[in-house]
Amino acid sequence: MAELSKMVCGLQQSGIRVIMNLALTMPDVVRLEVGEPLFDTPPHIVEAAAKAAREGYTHYTANAGLPSLREAIVAQANRDYGTKFTPENVQVGVGAVGAISTAMRALTDPGDEVLVPDPGWPNYESIVKCAGAFPRRYTLDPAAGFLPEPDRIRELIGRRTKVLIVNSPSNPLGTVLPAETMRGLVELAREKGLFLVSDEVYEKIIYEGRHASAATYDLTGIAVTVSGVSKSYAMTGWRLGWALARPEIIRQMAKLQESFVACAPSVSQKAAEAALTGPQACVEEMRNGYDANRKVAADILDRHGIKYVRPRGAFYVWIDVGAEDSTAFALNLLQKERVAVAPGATFGPSGQRFIRISLAAKAEHVREGLRRLVSHLAG
Repeated sequence: MAELSKMVCGLQQSGIRVIMNLALTMPDVVRLEVGEPLFDTPPHIVEAAAKAAREGYTHYTANAGLPSLREAIVAQANRDYGTKFTPENVQVGVGAVGAISTAMRALTDPGDEVLVPDPGWPNYESIVKCAGAFPRRYTLDPAAGFLPEPDRIRELIGRRTKVLIVNSPSNPLGTVLPAETMRGLVELAREKGLFLVSDEVYEKIIYEGRHASAATYDLTGIAVTVSGVSKSYAMTGWRLGWALARPEIIRQMAKLQESFVACAPSVSQKAAEAALTGPQACVEEMRNGYDANRKVAADILDRHGIKYVRPRGAFYVWIDVGAEDSTAFALNLLQKERVAVAPGATFGPSGQRFIRISLAAKAEHVREGLRRLVSHLAG
């Protein structure tokens, strides 16, 4: 009998999903493990999608996306990043994860090496493996504020290295790359002949500082800048993201998308267009809600002397619980205290002693979940 793909069978399930699946079978669990926005999609976006469906936007679109949406993405990027993109620089994908996956296939060949952050979103590793490439982790050192250090990354670059992945604001850390750091990473990739894939899907959820995009500093076309509407506009279920890159890369990504999904959902594309071109007060309202939870979490953790990374963006808190096995710690916390958190080890080996909690929850859940965590750590 023929065997299933060894590569696919060898992929590891995310530790977040392990905790989540168990939590769903248990009563009275405080859910702080998943990065799902607290809010529903704003009504004006939903109405725009319904109107589009009634008007017949229920068919295939161009592989790269609707021209009107690509124009809206370009208008936002050029305003925010100081770039001069045109619609030919945009590939609309099935979520930011779809854009990253398509980019990875377009940029790498089997056997190439891709540098991924540690700790970092676990899907980077699986996406790289699915493209037939090899992930190699670069450590984000607590002593350096968990920021990537170009000089240390330089030491890891070998003859097979093809792509450098960066993420700002960071999942799981909540760090926001300073402009000089982002510029240094882009320059390093250019100097070493690498592509740089910059995951910026949390770009509108920033509390301290300003977002620095790789696109701003990419003067030679080596960067693929990825974003979307999932987090900023509470549209995770609409599955709509995009990549910005030089036209040659975009053409290859569009060709790949034809093979895998044809195009992003047409109604979702019209919803994203409404999100980008419509009123933006909803984004600030959601950001303020996450910021209020950030302050609640900081007050509790500071009061009890628990070490953590104060998030400047995204909606997570990276907490040092001193665990020898963060997965065992998270399972124990779930069983004993009915609190679901993400084990740090799922984000990479350097996350073993940490857990990640999501601030995209009701304030009372953040407060109660941390109260139970404090009690659990006190023994």
